[in-house]
Amino acid sequence: MKLIVFDLDGTLIDSATDIALSVNELRDVLALEPLPVPTIESFVGDGISSLIARAIPTLDPQELAQTVERYRDIYRRRLLDNTRAYPGVVPGLKQLEGAGIELAVLTNKPVRESLLILEGLDLRAYFFAVYGGDSFARKKPDPVGLAHLLEQSRTPLEDALFVGDSKVDLETAQNLGMTFCLVSYGIGPRAEPPLTPDFLIDDLRELPALVASAT
Repeated sequence: MKLIVFDLDGTLIDSATDIALSVNELRDVLALEPLPVPTIESFVGDGISSLIARAIPTLDPQELAQTVERYRDIYRRRLLDNTRAYPGVVPGLKQLEGAGIELAVLTNKPVRESLLILEGLDLRAYFFAVYGGDSFARKKPDPVGLAHLLEQSRTPLEDALFVGDSKVDLETAQNLGMTFCLVSYGIGPRAEPPLTPDFLIDDLRELPALVASAT
């Protein structure tokens, strides 16, 4: 295995609290009642526009675009208030880096916010590339980002792995024919039908041994 690409929210970082607080602050500004945190968590994974459209379904397209920008202003104020790397992420990344595997991030979160969080948590240096939902013409589950990372790193498809926590991530890998590893934790919808990944882990510290055995 020469390249491992990671999703961000729900895979490397637990950002659920800060996202939920930001959504509910936005709803408060719009004189709406707060939503339960698990409900907001179930809206995460398809990018900010989808998150806000699900959290405030009465918005028309023009209102949605304006409200997304209001949300981003709110969220940027609390990017790192409660957001932390999941247990096992740092030691797992260190082992993979030490094994000479190239690491990258592909998320539907905007790239600016993604970089600020990774830098704030001292994770940025592990990744040779970080791409967000606004880095390409299309977001996950379109595999354009994965294809770009393969080309950028000059890695054959069969030597790459995508690691994520959601159906969107699984579909992204499947749309390119890339091997996929699902993490059992995460912040995406828990009511989805059972997913069928190539691999399943409960902690990122399991990934180096899994990669070694798969190779």
